[in-house]
Amino acid sequence: MVRKKYWIIIFITLIVNVVMLQWTIESFYGEKYESVKLYTVIGVLSSIVCFLTYLKWRKKEYQK
Repeated sequence: MVRKKYWIIIFITLIVNVVMLQWTIESFYGEKYESVKLYTVIGVLSSIVCFLTYLKWRKKEYQK
């Protein structure tokens, strides 16, 4: 059950990352540069959370 929670977090953060990438590109081409920084920061933080969750899952999975 714990492993499912890790995968749920990973998938949610990946979805957030993809959406933020799309919004960043749209803001850049729409010349809304203040939004580009915000969406980029949110995307990077989402990637960091995803990576750290993956490392915790891997440690838990191969601990046996």
